[in-house]
Amino acid sequence: MPKVLISDKLSPAAAAIFEARGVQADEKPGMSPEELIACIGGYDGLAIRSATKVTVEVLDAAKNLKVIGRAGIGVDNVNLPAATARGIAVMNTPFGNSITTAEHAIAMLLAVVRRIPAANASTHAGKWEKSRFMGSEVYGKVLGIIGAGNIGSIVADRAQGLKMRVIAYDPYLSPERAADLGVEKVELDDLFARADFVTLHTPMTDATRGIIDAAALAKMKRGVYIVNCARGGLVIEEDLRAALESGQVAGAAMDVFSEEPAKDNVLFGLEQVVATPHLGASTTEAQENVAIQVAEQMSDFLTLGAVTNALNMPSVSAEDAPKLKPYMQLAEQVGSFLGQVADSFTSVRIDYEGHVATLNTRPLTAIVLEGLLSPLMESVNMVNAPVVAKERGIDVTEATNERCADYQTLLRLTVAGGSGEQCVSGTLFADSRPRLVELNGISIEAELRGDMLYTSNEDVPGFIGQLGGTLGEAGVNIATFHLGRKERGGKALALVSLDGALSDRVLAKIRALPQVNEAKSLHFG
Repeated sequence: MPKVLISDKLSPAAAAIFEARGVQADEKPGMSPEELIACIGGYDGLAIRSATKVTVEVLDAAKNLKVIGRAGIGVDNVNLPAATARGIAVMNTPFGNSITTAEHAIAMLLAVVRRIPAANASTHAGKWEKSRFMGSEVYGKVLGIIGAGNIGSIVADRAQGLKMRVIAYDPYLSPERAADLGVEKVELDDLFARADFVTLHTPMTDATRGIIDAAALAKMKRGVYIVNCARGGLVIEEDLRAALESGQVAGAAMDVFSEEPAKDNVLFGLEQVVATPHLGASTTEAQENVAIQVAEQMSDFLTLGAVTNALNMPSVSAEDAPKLKPYMQLAEQVGSFLGQVADSFTSVRIDYEGHVATLNTRPLTAIVLEGLLSPLMESVNMVNAPVVAKERGIDVTEATNERCADYQTLLRLTVAGGSGEQCVSGTLFADSRPRLVELNGISIEAELRGDMLYTSNEDVPGFIGQLGGTLGEAGVNIATFHLGRKERGGKALALVSLDGALSDRVLAKIRALPQVNEAKSLHFG
């Protein structure tokens, strides 16, 4: 039974779902980093919120960890590159708290423009300072949204309900999607120049870190309002304070800060600032939703191989997983074959033809690369294989064609590099078991399993006898023997399934046979 550690406080629904789906769940919230490092080695999954910091040290101790599930959106507390390098899938739950966070952003916007917190405090103090807290309407004003994803799009909808005009900057926002949302897509500088309110709903990346700084604030209208319910590091807080003190910015509503918990901050103490302690996702409904979602996703990953909302690997739905399973085995075997046969390569091409071309091929490509790279290096899996290939300068391309001349379905892998080009094709027969059907232009049908011998040889009489005799003298039993050739007397191939692995001594004898051009010992799990 897979084991999951819940290291932050989640709804009890999460543990119940894990147990119901055959996953053991241990709840240990509030551990110190040292305590987490001491126990993480025994777990297949780690379910967290924002409190647990998944550092390199934690990942180094997590020898069995396969998946990290974040009940929420942001994964700033997870070292994503280090997790990917170790082949650990990292998932979040982007939909469970979208409505809650969007509603909080709208609430913060209204609170800051109507100065509600300060007016509330004054009234509770027995004062009646009606003229002091003059506010502004949002009706007809321009709201500039930076980041028009799940949350940003909901904010746009709610703002339109308030009769605001909405413009949005998002490099991934298509014109069609902008039209569906009823927003105007603009460039960032245009947004700065036109918006009466600027609200942030973008993840923290190298491109967005510090996106609101002194230069950006100077481009905005005087008297603009800033709302940040996304990530603290998006705003340079010292620059925002200076803009507030100068009057360039009329007010700011901040739910997130560069350092959290924020016990002290340069924005604290300013009446123009409405501050909340990262409450964007803090509703009963949202906490229930993200807990359920992360438990379902992690359970499906550990028990079915389904991948949902992963940040570092292709998604595979629970519905697609059974359909893809035989193709995953085919992809791994085709990749493993060339990974063991090809000496070196700098480019990889994967062609999907026939039925497989109609499926989700992205995870298959990752598995081909896993099979291809595993014989060359340790600790490669479908999570980190694409990253490993990119780091090594291997060019990877894929193509799909729903038509296939000779088979119902075909996966063709071609690698090229210093040792030339090599190509292998595989298919699934009616029993859904993978078969190799072509190698370097030579038709050959074989199942790839267990210990095998591959030879490239001259097609001359007596070779099969000599090869069989060499194996027999060494006490190696032949299980199956598969042959292929282009033409009589030309290049030929043999794939021999054996009852045991070849020793280096026997392999050397086979390579010494006069007809043999190449011989390699292979193994398939």
